[in-house]
Amino acid sequence: MIYEYPEIDAPIRQGDIFYSVPRVELSLRELPVITTDPEAQPMSWEELARAGQPVTALLGLRPVKAIVASQDCDVLLGPDITLCEIREFRDVYPPCAETTKPSSWVNVITQHSRVNLKWFYLPPDEGIGFTERMAVDFAVTIRVPQEDLQEHRRLRVGRLNAVADEHFRERLGECFRRYPYDEWYPLRRDELEAYMAKNPHVQPFPWQRAGGDGADRRA
Repeated sequence: MIYEYPEIDAPIRQGDIFYSVPRVELSLRELPVITTDPEAQPMSWEELARAGQPVTALLGLRPVKAIVASQDCDVLLGPDITLCEIREFRDVYPPCAETTKPSSWVNVITQHSRVNLKWFYLPPDEGIGFTERMAVDFAVTIRVPQEDLQEHRRLRVGRLNAVADEHFRERLGECFRRYPYDEWYPLRRDELEAYMAKNPHVQPFPWQRAGGDGADRRA
């Protein structure tokens, strides 16, 4: 498919895929702090930050699949390497959960991938260990010290080939420089109601609310 398999000692590059990358899971509301007091209770980050001193806390770690997002020059010279988490496609893009027909998958993979800039599709391939359709979730980034990841290159299971890497690099750039476009702004109120049925999180603009006369009164 779109993957290749570098030697274990090959330099790390953008598009390298790793297994068992540690993703930190924490709650800013309750951080278990390590102290000499056996009665110590979890504290909020606000309480800890107010003290202005470093603390040692217990944090959860979960092994995840991830892909190197840092550019090659940053991988070589930077102190840290940034990766994006890889998850099953249906988790990253829930609308595809009921997709079954090949023609429908063609639509999702080709057309939707051009307009949905928050993920990058990865096809299944036994060689790399993807038994399901997968996707890179650009919203979830993980930072790992460069020296540490270099020492754990055995966790790398492959990388994107040259063609896929070009598309990945372009999609990555588009995601992080995209304009926050409110696509529903020109809809009439009846159209907006239909739109909000599938997107309940959106807020109507003043001219879309009941009693609006079409003028922008936000000023």
